[in-house]
Amino acid sequence: MEELAKGQGEGKLPAVNRPSAAFAIGVLLVILAGILTVKPVWDARSARPAFLIRSLAVLPLENLSGDSQQEYFADGMTDEVITMLAKNKALRVISRTSVMQYKNVHRPLREIAEELGVDGILEGSVGRTGNKVHVTAQLIHAASDTHVWAESYDRAVSDLYTIQSDIAQTIAMQVGVTASVPASPVRRISPEAHDAYLLGRYYWFAFDPEKSRQYFQKAINIQPDYAAAWSGLADAYLEPGVMGRARAEDLIGRGGEAAQRAVTLDDSLAEAHNSMAAVHFFYRWEWERAERESKRTVELNPNFAEGHHLRGYVLLALNRTEEALQEQKKSMELDPFARPWALAGALIRMRQFDAALNEARVRSEAQPENATLHVYLSNAYWHKHMLREAAQEWETSLQLAGDKDSALALHQAFDRAGFNAVLVWRLGDLKRRTAKEYVSPLEFANTHACLNRKDEALRYLEEAYQDHEPWLVHLQYLPNFDFLHSDHGYQAIVSKMGLPAAQ
Repeated sequence: MEELAKGQGEGKLPAVNRPSAAFAIGVLLVILAGILTVKPVWDARSARPAFLIRSLAVLPLENLSGDSQQEYFADGMTDEVITMLAKNKALRVISRTSVMQYKNVHRPLREIAEELGVDGILEGSVGRTGNKVHVTAQLIHAASDTHVWAESYDRAVSDLYTIQSDIAQTIAMQVGVTASVPASPVRRISPEAHDAYLLGRYYWFAFDPEKSRQYFQKAINIQPDYAAAWSGLADAYLEPGVMGRARAEDLIGRGGEAAQRAVTLDDSLAEAHNSMAAVHFFYRWEWERAERESKRTVELNPNFAEGHHLRGYVLLALNRTEEALQEQKKSMELDPFARPWALAGALIRMRQFDAALNEARVRSEAQPENATLHVYLSNAYWHKHMLREAAQEWETSLQLAGDKDSALALHQAFDRAGFNAVLVWRLGDLKRRTAKEYVSPLEFANTHACLNRKDEALRYLEEAYQDHEPWLVHLQYLPNFDFLHSDHGYQAIVSKMGLPAAQ
């Protein structure tokens, strides 16, 4: 049942040549350099601030351009401001996916802060007219609903770029810590390349890796030494294989090269090391290298939720189960809306089915329309032998995903002959899909395992190994295959993968 969750919500929106967002971002970062102090800058002698801000959410900047096609510009600014602030270990900064839930949502800031668990809220707007940029920003201490600081700026687009390392050090000084100096000089990014990169990010978060890849490649064509664009390109290549939508061998070449290029260009870029960790983990099965890269990722950016999520996977494969669980908890703390099912999935892999069920229920109450949460509820019920509930949750997940025909077929199969009939229907559905798209052998192996068909499950596991199926990294922690652990064929696959034997 675990494999049913692949491709639903994991993870990772128009193409025109527009003026660069680089200057506007630079302006906002300059603004940010002074706002985390909670007294006027002339009161530098004060020993302690009136309102401590140690956790922060940057709400989506409002697009005041009057052009809806420039949403990518405002969203890109929001994303880059979050990324820059997140590198500061003194702040807990909520990740992009969670704050984007509040785009165009006008609610009391105190409520939003309580939901995200933060002390401070940064909100603002940005607009462009010709070669002019107008930026506003204000910092609010959430508990007291106090406006700590506010300012607006009007500048020319041609007056570009501010050094982010200086900004980060200024912010660190304001919150009372010492900022680290960047490991390499900051490269000047051309405005055209930066715009293409922002569009690539826009499509990436819209779950369109094909289109995001086009724009990351465009950014690289304009500026070949753009490390962040290389990292984005790597992720766009690698994602379909990890999600079981394409063969790994068709993706690892270009994806691996792009990730290596990103790290070579900028060893201080957390996203580049995360891409490299994914290459080593999912595609090359190089466990120790994956661990080193994932560790480097969270060292460079301790607020990078995606980095903690992947590190949780890596540590579990290395049998460091408690550390793996803590990483998933950290990831969800930083970005509760990105993968609300992640902790439940980790608990299932650790065979803590009651805890997984409770976790998924709580998250589902908060996000009832999340299809993947219902998949994990189905998984948890399945492992607790509550088959009617498992079927109902699976049906609900299909309905929420828009696949009403499959939801009806599943419902009818269960009414006809129980959960085994549902699994037989699932096998037929997988076979029909193979005629028009790639279907991972691991999907077949998992379904046969649920039917307790040992030989068929082993045959498809071997096929998944031959295909170098990325999700096979979880093999020893997928409970459906527990009954195979004593089999020599299963043990041979684990050995060939080089996985450390689970205890």
